[in-house]
Amino acid sequence: MPWRLVWRSCLVVLVFVVGFAGRAATDGRLHLFWIDSEGGGSTLVVTPTGESVLIDAGNPGGRDAARIHRVATQVAGLTRIHHLIVTHFHLDHFGGAAELAGLMPIDEIWDNGLPQTDPDGRRESTWPLTSKSYRELNVRERHRVSPGTLVPLRSAGTPLFLRCVIARQEVWKPTPEGVATWSPRVAAASTIPAKARDTSDNANSSAWVLGFGGFRFYDGGDLTWNAEASLVHPEILVPEVDVYQVTHHGLDVSNHPDLLRALNPRVTIMNNGPTKGTMAEVMQTLRALPDLRAQYQVHQNTRPDGATNNVADEFMANLGAAAECEGHFIQASVASDGASYSFRIPARGHERTYPVRQRTR
Repeated sequence: MPWRLVWRSCLVVLVFVVGFAGRAATDGRLHLFWIDSEGGGSTLVVTPTGESVLIDAGNPGGRDAARIHRVATQVAGLTRIHHLIVTHFHLDHFGGAAELAGLMPIDEIWDNGLPQTDPDGRRESTWPLTSKSYRELNVRERHRVSPGTLVPLRSAGTPLFLRCVIARQEVWKPTPEGVATWSPRVAAASTIPAKARDTSDNANSSAWVLGFGGFRFYDGGDLTWNAEASLVHPEILVPEVDVYQVTHHGLDVSNHPDLLRALNPRVTIMNNGPTKGTMAEVMQTLRALPDLRAQYQVHQNTRPDGATNNVADEFMANLGAAAECEGHFIQASVASDGASYSFRIPARGHERTYPVRQRTR
């Protein structure tokens, strides 16, 4: 490509990104950012009042913390992380927390309660050393989440909530509490067998439903198959959602088809890596969802199965191998009345708007 065209393309992308810089915290909308942690977890939520919730903090090593900090400060206009949710104690989800805290303040942490021994039950473990920086993090307050925990977020008029629906393999059953809840639904008998018992901390992941007006978003961390089944059997204890963050980066030890059909998302977003996630079984389940309108990936799957287990290039933030990755993010913005939402990949010039689904519960 001639250098003039390269420069022009880069300039367009730069203007597109800068155009959103600093606006997210003050424009009256709800924003979500999926930050590239190369197959780790790092989802940033910015509320209409400027509060921030980071769900998982990526890997240790500095790269992921720097990427989170860059999006939080330069794009979302934040000066601090008000709430950090750690869904479970694997390094790709909590490992970047201490480094991020060295770049910007973190006020409160919400997790399962830091264990003294290895969360995966390994006898020979470096857990005391691995968890030391997280254990010693200087934050204002730490909370041990339970099923039903609500993160206290300020509303700017349109109802807003963030609720834990499962933690440590215990589920929350909704009760009549108005707009910030939903009603259990009758579940059909499942024909899908259980998988081998998961003894890792993935099974203890907390899962969360974010609501803003009529908009619903589900983030299940790395929750695994049998624990997911408890959310939909014997009752369906989750609502239908607009956006589903594909659980466990798109691995087939998670993403139980009964749960996906109960959530029935319009849009899915996968925080995968170049060689992690996008497994065939999961991709097939997602593509069969009845109301699906779009699928997004943070990364292109560069494995040999990538030809069939990828979404279209337009819907991927990062193309190519890990060594070529520039760490582009994906952003969703929900209108101030909660009636529609737009997905953007600023680095690729992609933008598409979707209506919030009509729901009776």
